[in-house]
Amino acid sequence: MYTRRFVFLVLSIGVGLSAGHVFGQVKELGDITVQLEVTVIPVKIIADSVEIRRLAENAFSSHGRFRVVRSVSDAKFVFKFAVGGTNSITLSIESGNPAQTLYRDTVRGASLRNALFRASDRAVMKTAGTPGYFAGRLTFISERTGSKEVYVSDLFFGEALQMTSDRSESIMPRWSPDGTKIIYTSYFETGFPDIFQIDTVTQQRKAFVSLKGTNSSARYSPDGSRVAMILTGEGNPEVYVSNAQGRQIRRLTNTNAIEATPSWSPFGDRLVVTSDLAGKPQLFLLATTGGSLKRIPTNISGYCAEPDWNKVNPDLIVFTVASGKQFQIATYSFSKRKSVVRTQGSTDGIEPCWTNDGRHLVFTRRSSRGQEVWLLDSETGKTTRLSPQSLGSTSQANFVYQREP
Repeated sequence: MYTRRFVFLVLSIGVGLSAGHVFGQVKELGDITVQLEVTVIPVKIIADSVEIRRLAENAFSSHGRFRVVRSVSDAKFVFKFAVGGTNSITLSIESGNPAQTLYRDTVRGASLRNALFRASDRAVMKTAGTPGYFAGRLTFISERTGSKEVYVSDLFFGEALQMTSDRSESIMPRWSPDGTKIIYTSYFETGFPDIFQIDTVTQQRKAFVSLKGTNSSARYSPDGSRVAMILTGEGNPEVYVSNAQGRQIRRLTNTNAIEATPSWSPFGDRLVVTSDLAGKPQLFLLATTGGSLKRIPTNISGYCAEPDWNKVNPDLIVFTVASGKQFQIATYSFSKRKSVVRTQGSTDGIEPCWTNDGRHLVFTRRSSRGQEVWLLDSETGKTTRLSPQSLGSTSQANFVYQREP
């Protein structure tokens, strides 16, 4: 299992609180000061239409900080969503008895559905004090057509669009930080793994790096100016970094081991890399100026791979571990020097990726029946299925959050 899986990596590689409870942090809603519960916030959703209400309820039900309730009397906040114009939603936040309007604004989006999710994210920020992730976008691999092709969609797999039709093996799509480009590996044209780039605005695709050997695991730096990747042109899978155009390629590692799946630190000064330098796949730190690999003491499994560095909380990384007969999702805290398994069960949890709030993440759940993309709340362990059956086997999802239009 270890050998087959690692070779693949190289290539693809609560209950709401009542008014009698003690409240926690204070937040400002417009001109009104309210206090928030320290755990789950019960909310009631009211909307213009059944479709809008259901979309909002599904979104908030996926968030570990909120609980959707049926009655206004059971809610701490009431979120009202009304169509405010072309591709815009008017959000009102109410609380109390009699109800007071704490916040009201009209939010625009790229579509009405996107505007609703952006308005919902505004509600998260105003009531929980953290960024919402509902309006995020995914790029992922679907085998709906019988081949592994690159797709994009919103977080809840609405407005899905197929980006490639190569009838070839496409793997590991990754967003640029601004969401205007996708970089991925494909066997298209040459029959060998090359790195391609898609402009998501024009939907034009071009070769990014096509050198001798295997070209894989490409990933943009947080500012979008550099790309880390794994190349084997010099004989061994090593970590390289290029500029945003795939040029000025520099080699960072020089080992006899297999390196894979680099992920950037939030500051762009380090990478966390999978390597079997210690005999089995483990996680290592690597300066982006090059140098030696420094092992991260995860101390949780003989197999640690597929890391993703939390862009909100630099103290955390998420990764895949072998646990019993399955693979599961785990996190590692640098300050605590401790790893924690976040998923469990008889199915595999693999390919994790943080969302923009630093709390939730998307991952692939794999079983004998296929693969699906799920959402995980890393604090409560709550999971929500995202991908529909209509898209077939889906995997390798990567998340980006774009600014409001």
